Amino acid sequence: MYGLITRLTAYPGRRDELALLLMDPAVRKHGCHSYIVAHDLVDADVLWVTEVWADQPTHLSWSEDLRQSGAWRPIYGLMAKMDDSIQTRPLGGIGL
Repeated sequence: MYGLITRLTAYPGRRDELALLLMDPAVRKHGCHSYIVAHDLVDADVLWVTEVWADQPTHLSWSEDLRQSGAWRPIYGLMAKMDDSIQTRPLGGIGL
């Protein structure tokens, strides 16, 4: 398995809009075992996204498809900053 934890900063006051777009069920995530969007409890503009994928190539393929299709343009319009992702190797747990 392949995991990512990413800190996203929305433009001021736009965090909830960004969260809703990130959780859109219409965005297919083939090969994704878990995709969690969470509020930061300290910074009102920050979200944390935790993802678990079958493997890194599956995630990269999905990301490339989104970029090429333009499906994430509205998301990028709400995002002031996207920090580098922390890559992990999930071992298992509830839901996996």
